Amino acid sequence: MGNRGMEDLIPLINKLQDAFSSIGQSCNLDLPQIAVVGGQSAGKSSVLENFVGRDFLPRGSGIVTRRPLILQLCFNKAEYAEFLHCKGRKFVDFEEVRAEIEAETDRITGSNKGISPIPINLRVYSPNVLNLTLIDLPGMTKVAVGDQPLDIEHQIRDMLLQFITKESCLILAVTPANQDLANSDALKIAKEVDPQGLRTIGVITKLDLMDEGTDAKDILENKLLPLRRGYIGVVNRSQKDIDGRKDIRAALAAERKFFLSHPGYRHMAERMGTPHLQKQLNQQLTNHIRDTLPGLRSKLQSQVLSLEKEVEEYKNFRPDDPTRKTKALLQMVQQFGVDFEKRIEGSGDQVDTAELSGGAKINRIFHERFPFELVKIVFDEKELRREISHAIKNVHGVRTGLFTPDLAFEAIVKKQIIKLKEPCIKCIDLVIQELINTVRQCTNKLGSYPRLREETERIVTTYVREREGKTKDQVMLLIDIELSYINTNHEDFIGFANAQQRNTHQNKKRAIPNQVIRKGWLTINISIMKGGSKEYWFILTAESLSWYKDEEEKEKKYMLPLDNLKLRDVEKGFMSTKHVFGVFNTESSRNVYKDLRQIELACDTQEDVDSWKASFLRAGVYPEKDQVRVSSLRETFSMDPQLERQVETIRNLVDSYIGIVNKSIRDLMPKTIMHLMINSAKDFIHSELLAYLYSSGDQNSLMEESADQAQRRDEMLRMYHALKEALHIIGDITTTTVTVPVPPPVNDSWMQEASPTPQRRPPAAAAPPPSRPPAVSGPRLGPPLNPSPAFGGPPIPSRPGPPPINAFGSNNHQDPFSAPPLIPSRPARIPPGVPR
Repeated sequence: MGNRGMEDLIPLINKLQDAFSSIGQSCNLDLPQIAVVGGQSAGKSSVLENFVGRDFLPRGSGIVTRRPLILQLCFNKAEYAEFLHCKGRKFVDFEEVRAEIEAETDRITGSNKGISPIPINLRVYSPNVLNLTLIDLPGMTKVAVGDQPLDIEHQIRDMLLQFITKESCLILAVTPANQDLANSDALKIAKEVDPQGLRTIGVITKLDLMDEGTDAKDILENKLLPLRRGYIGVVNRSQKDIDGRKDIRAALAAERKFFLSHPGYRHMAERMGTPHLQKQLNQQLTNHIRDTLPGLRSKLQSQVLSLEKEVEEYKNFRPDDPTRKTKALLQMVQQFGVDFEKRIEGSGDQVDTAELSGGAKINRIFHERFPFELVKIVFDEKELRREISHAIKNVHGVRTGLFTPDLAFEAIVKKQIIKLKEPCIKCIDLVIQELINTVRQCTNKLGSYPRLREETERIVTTYVREREGKTKDQVMLLIDIELSYINTNHEDFIGFANAQQRNTHQNKKRAIPNQVIRKGWLTINISIMKGGSKEYWFILTAESLSWYKDEEEKEKKYMLPLDNLKLRDVEKGFMSTKHVFGVFNTESSRNVYKDLRQIELACDTQEDVDSWKASFLRAGVYPEKDQVRVSSLRETFSMDPQLERQVETIRNLVDSYIGIVNKSIRDLMPKTIMHLMINSAKDFIHSELLAYLYSSGDQNSLMEESADQAQRRDEMLRMYHALKEALHIIGDITTTTVTVPVPPPVNDSWMQEASPTPQRRPPAAAAPPPSRPPAVSGPRLGPPLNPSPAFGGPPIPSRPGPPPINAFGSNNHQDPFSAPPLIPSRPARIPPGVPR
């Protein structure tokens, strides 16, 4: 039967098709198939029915096949049919199969003769078939009939191309013998997608309906309009036979008798007919499948690898197994702790490149946001000097003091230290918010179990909130400790002697000259009339703000000195998505840049704005402050030079001591928060979270999967196992089978010529070379078209020397009454005997 040793190959491919179809998803695998193409009423459906040996396809005039039919033929002792959309139902009566095809077609396309590319999957088991997979496609037409859409020709063409353009699809081009072969729509469209002819097999139908005196011998011998794989002739049942319920077995016997008795075909009767076509298709398909298997295996392996990471989290859990639930709970909690620690401490794997998160954001709060809040407290020079003046006067009372009072210094210092409480509390709140966000991000991996996720997030968040109170109490204790004793003997404290000699202008810039404080991209907002907004590379040093064309820092656009500069908040525009702040000069008569009194600098996020402001503060550029009640510094104490000297001295002392306190607080705040909150939270997650989860409720309720997650898990596992099964199926295929080599190329330039070629006889000029001995090809009916009938059809132009060889390796110009020909290129092929 067909190709022995390879009979199990096509059933394996059918299993692969079922594996992919059962999961309802496309695996992008071009499985080897045979597509049947041809014009309407060319006999495509009859060829398929002859393969099956049953009447089961819809019949009628015009376009009958309106949806692709994927027909899988499987050799089996029992005979029945199955539809993929009717799982579990076996059709024994093939009249019901025909009715189901019609009903399924109308369900999608309606009854208006429209078409649809959605295929119908039909599998037929029978002892009378070879293992083939075919696709019956709608017949090509030119004109819309009745209520068909006007573009029916293009719709059918697009559908055909959708199947036959795949390199893994073999094309069965069906053409009736009573039609001019040069006008065959099937051969034309096959040539478009398969110019080398590697995938095209020609089938000639209706040989019994040719005009009397004519035959298709030259076509079937692959002399006229040759194809690389040649042609096979078949004889289908006539409409009268179909209406008369003629048995297909009887029709196959009549077909065999036709080829044996016809003088033009009897010498090649062994290579004609539906049985031989079945064998050839089976051989070609198995060869093609064998060539496709390596690529098929690599595609499956790549898809399995891509799924393994997602499937891995589902492998250790089974919904109904208590031990699995316990194990899954332990794994989830442990993984949550590991993820939380990685996000806080940082990790080389799974690095987030989109934004800062976890520990990186907390670090930014510690070293950028918190110092920025501290600097903002003490920058109001006029208000501070006014407070110092009032303190000195209140300490002296009714007397005029000759010396600078210590009590005034302590009062001012304590007042400034108390102001540290607000930024410290704000810093803790920011860290708390980021911790809770980190916990929420880590619990996203617990989304498979909503109850577990909610409980875990609630327990950890509650603990963090508890630690928040203790942390704030500890920070307030640090502030109270600073208030309890003013250590004027500190090694970094300047003392009274140095304070009197210190110039206040030296305090303005604390940064090292020419030190680069920050680099980055900023956008200068300028009106469209003046050139529009542009993005530049900015460099902030202790003395200037410069910007360049790009980060190579070769083309400097401008350098702006920092003297007398202030910062100002600017509201972003109505349509703008950027966050803006302004830089201006306190001297109203001076422009900052070109003719602009203020330049507006834009960042992508508010965090970038705050970070740049903190950098400007380090360079001595402070934010603008609303004017308070005191309009001028001179109005406060300009009348008393001695008071001015005392205010200046205490101002320097306060500045020195507050710098010491700020340095201490900046150092202790991150340590306190890390110890009392972050490290404590990590320890709680690792050591106590599991106990809290067990005490919060029933373990079964904690590990209940969500409906969506259960569905996703089932689909993922089904997909994974289907791919693994497909790989296993491919692994079972033996490689010890014999394949038939691809036929040699033929001269198919006829398919590119514009003029049609006569079908029934070649022209007289195309005679074979005179060196070839005459041969008789049997009696011919009708008037001879060539004065030398002993000479057959012309040889293939590309191979003028040896006799023409057809696609199946046998001699095409064989005389049944002469001596046996030489053995052709296929030694297994036995020349046909002389019919009696």
